[in-house]
Amino acid sequence: MRVGVDYYPEHWDKSLWAADADLMKQTGVKLVRMAEFAWCRLEPRDGVFDFSWLDEAVALFADRGIDVVLCTPVSCPPLWLYEKHPDIVHVEKDGTPTRLGIRSHRCVTNPVFLQYADRITIEMAKHYAGNAAVVGWQINNELEAYFCYCGHCIDKYRTWLQEKYGSLENLNRAYGNVVWSGEYSSWAQVTPPFGTLPHAWQNPAYMLDYYRFCSDNVIDFSNRQAAQLRQYCPGRPVTTNVWFCEHMPDFYKQFDGLDFISYDNYPATRLPSDPESCYSHAFHLDMMRGVKRQPFWIMEQLSGGKGCWAPMEKPPLPGMIRGYALQAFAHGADTVVHFRWRTANIGAEMHWHGLLDHSNVPGRRFREFADMCIEANALEKLQGTEIKADVAILFAFDNEYAFRIQPQTDGYYYMEQLQRLHRAFMGLGLNVDIIGQHEKLDGYRIVCAPEMYVTDAGVVERLNEFAMKGGTVILTTRSGVKDRNNNALMTLLPGPYQEMAGVHAVEYAPIGWEAVSVLFGDGTELQAKQWCDVLETDTAEVLASYNGDYYCGAPAITRNACGQGQVYYIGTVGTQPVYDRVAGMAAEKAALPVIAGLPPRVEIVTRTGREASAKFIFNNDDQPKSFVMDGQEISLAPFEMKVVLI
Repeated sequence: MRVGVDYYPEHWDKSLWAADADLMKQTGVKLVRMAEFAWCRLEPRDGVFDFSWLDEAVALFADRGIDVVLCTPVSCPPLWLYEKHPDIVHVEKDGTPTRLGIRSHRCVTNPVFLQYADRITIEMAKHYAGNAAVVGWQINNELEAYFCYCGHCIDKYRTWLQEKYGSLENLNRAYGNVVWSGEYSSWAQVTPPFGTLPHAWQNPAYMLDYYRFCSDNVIDFSNRQAAQLRQYCPGRPVTTNVWFCEHMPDFYKQFDGLDFISYDNYPATRLPSDPESCYSHAFHLDMMRGVKRQPFWIMEQLSGGKGCWAPMEKPPLPGMIRGYALQAFAHGADTVVHFRWRTANIGAEMHWHGLLDHSNVPGRRFREFADMCIEANALEKLQGTEIKADVAILFAFDNEYAFRIQPQTDGYYYMEQLQRLHRAFMGLGLNVDIIGQHEKLDGYRIVCAPEMYVTDAGVVERLNEFAMKGGTVILTTRSGVKDRNNNALMTLLPGPYQEMAGVHAVEYAPIGWEAVSVLFGDGTELQAKQWCDVLETDTAEVLASYNGDYYCGAPAITRNACGQGQVYYIGTVGTQPVYDRVAGMAAEKAALPVIAGLPPRVEIVTRTGREASAKFIFNNDDQPKSFVMDGQEISLAPFEMKVVLI
């Protein structure tokens, strides 16, 4: 389990480089990432390349046994390129070019930009092909599914639609363009969603395809870069770093063409007082592991208080630097790279704090980082151990996009029920995988399929087959609502899931910020919110009913026998105790080995291997915790991680 740092030699006087490398070696740093924003130094003038300064930095680290990951610097073209080719700039939805002065303001479709991006990438790859210290490549930095409205993107969008639909007749039919007299009679009429109208005011089928196109477009760029790196610098793994941004590309498609996933991990430094908050990045980490079902990297890890686009935040509390890094290792990261070694003293990110503050004097956070390096390096015996999960949660980018396009009701967002189910099963001490909806379900005992809003017939079939063969499926409200084009299905909800769920909705009530009680059979009364499916059972048994509003007494949560398995249907958006209750029922019926009595915010991940196995026990809270596990009392300080060999 390897610890690294992000380093920017171009930002610092060379007199600091050797001292930094020495301190990294002394601290236990095994890897550095460099050069993602350094195009202007690598190609200071058109066609004039200067790798000498980067060669010197790479050699410094290599001499100390520290590996290097280099980045293609194509996120930030130099100003001479914009001056020579101003049309390469990204275009906003009002049709105006993005103002220069920020990063990532180029269009990844523009053919002139691509020529220059190809050239710098190929020159770098050829130059470092023989350098053994360079162990991998990162493409760009934090690629998003950019909404660009330039002519090149419009042309590519039309081509994408022509390839998908073949004719305007098919496109008009798929979109239902007869509404508002919106039928196309020429491909020239097809444009991206210009203007300031909310996306919910636009045709939802058209909007979903535009989100899909933007994702595919940036993935094309990512794959183009990956092919060049593999051709000219073979044998080195290639990745890109992702995060939960506003316009996420489809990670499952994106990393099909890359060797491993890397993620930028910035957990909260100020814990929410609301016990309902799902703030733990355990969800994010399990999703990253689930993208390829393989170990992953953290390419940027929290090192200090954040501050750049917003006012400065509270710095990490004592224990957070160590605890959050070990949390990432626990959930499947095999490399954690901290952002950044030094806090910048120039540029917009000077208040996004790294390990060393502006004073250049190692402080509390650095000392905690150094202690964590020792501990991480001592966990080498657990390298290669697996996280075997009995529970999986399905994630679908089509659903994420569709919920953004058409908000369902006040306060309702797609990932909430995924996060609550994840938190509920983790609260039982169970490993949880978050996987793409098209992944195989073999080996799982429980599969949660929340809010299967945009319907894929193949997914419906596989979930039904999984239940019929003895598995447990948990479905939720807003399932089976739309077809693949994001048009409403003319069926009783939950549409194609009705037979396996054994229940149907006669009505639904989007209640937004209101709340309603749900009453379980044993008299337990819990709170629901935002959405209520008013259900009638077909073959299902009622686990809880509404205890308020005009649908008082109607079923809210049900369970149905489906072949040899079980299907639960949660017809509302519950508070956390609702999901805890359902998860407990499902785990008990599936005879899963739960750990009873875990305190809130205590997380356990079990890793197993041939040579060693261990439980990672993490207190993700600023208060100490104590509990009994396997007859032994476990006490945890705030943000403490204990690794117990088993």
